[in-house]
Amino acid sequence: MNWEDGKLFLAVAREGKMLTAARKLGLNQATLSRRLSAFEAELQATLLVRGPSGCVLTDDGEALVTKLERAESAMLEGQALFNSTDTRPSGVVRIGAPDGFGVSYLTPRLSPLLDRYPDLRIELVAIPRSFSLSQREADLAIMVGRPEKGRLIARKLTSYSLGLYASKRYLEHHGVPPSEPPFTGHRVIGYVEDLLFSPSLDYASDYFGGTRAQLGISSAIAQMEAVKAGAGIGVLHDYLAVHEPELVRLASPVETRREYWLAYHESQKELRRLKVVSDYITGLVTRDKGWIVDA
Repeated sequence: MNWEDGKLFLAVAREGKMLTAARKLGLNQATLSRRLSAFEAELQATLLVRGPSGCVLTDDGEALVTKLERAESAMLEGQALFNSTDTRPSGVVRIGAPDGFGVSYLTPRLSPLLDRYPDLRIELVAIPRSFSLSQREADLAIMVGRPEKGRLIARKLTSYSLGLYASKRYLEHHGVPPSEPPFTGHRVIGYVEDLLFSPSLDYASDYFGGTRAQLGISSAIAQMEAVKAGAGIGVLHDYLAVHEPELVRLASPVETRREYWLAYHESQKELRRLKVVSDYITGLVTRDKGWIVDA
């Protein structure tokens, strides 16, 4: 097996799309596709199923990715032995995270990690969506709730709580809403229902009953900004809202708790750069329990 062809296959597996991988590799898409087809013919195996939305790994493809990544990691460690006395991790780690955690919590705390490991590159994708680790949409993902599917290594980071909030300005103009529905005369802010990326985020009915959100927003951060601006009442993360003096937590019989889990594909477990980043994030959250989140 030609290692150069193996690297091309790894690039497509990680990017999930032939065109994106070709651009990163500096190759023509047709050339890359042709070389991968020849690679599959050489191995007498189908590694990828090509489709309009991207490339999906077959079972044989996943198995080969595992072996190639172990070989890649061993080669990088071998280079470090001969090229330098420094065995610091290097390369790219892409982190997928919900926007609330990724933007407000993780982003301001990445600088010490980068200072400590100058050869490490972090790509933080902090958007409200799920990430396929098997398709290499991210190397490491922060998930809402424990992952139930896939060959993943996962650890619980922490629990966190949510509550019903309004701004001081909103309360001055509209009064304090009742603690239970119906919320007649009050505007509700919530998620865009058909864009919920996790069932655990579907907690609007617990608070609002049959009252539908008049303002639906897909981002937790944007929801908080809307509530701060007096656009309505909404369910917000306590660890975010507590730092906003304009926000008031409202009385409600509903108590909501969710969990953040850190996960990565088991084929990546030998990569030192991934271990460094996952341990760093775990250490941050462990240190900050009781402040931004509950144990």
